[in-house]
Amino acid sequence: MIGRLFHASYTVEGTWRLMRRHGWSWQQPVRRAIERDDEAVEVWKKETWPRVRAPRRSSAPGWSSRTKPGSR
Repeated sequence: MIGRLFHASYTVEGTWRLMRRHGWSWQQPVRRAIERDDEAVEVWKKETWPRVRAPRRSSAPGWSSRTKPGSR
């Protein structure tokens, strides 16, 4: 963002020093978003997530080769 706004590049450390020099600090939100609907999140986790997530891989050992064994 600094590069886009001011056409200057800073390292992470340089950015941190610049922020501290101007009295800024790292901040973390104290609370959750007001718009969050906990009931809707729970419904999504129970109904939608199981359909969306990738199926688990079998625990059987796989092949390191991309070709099938014994085929030519």
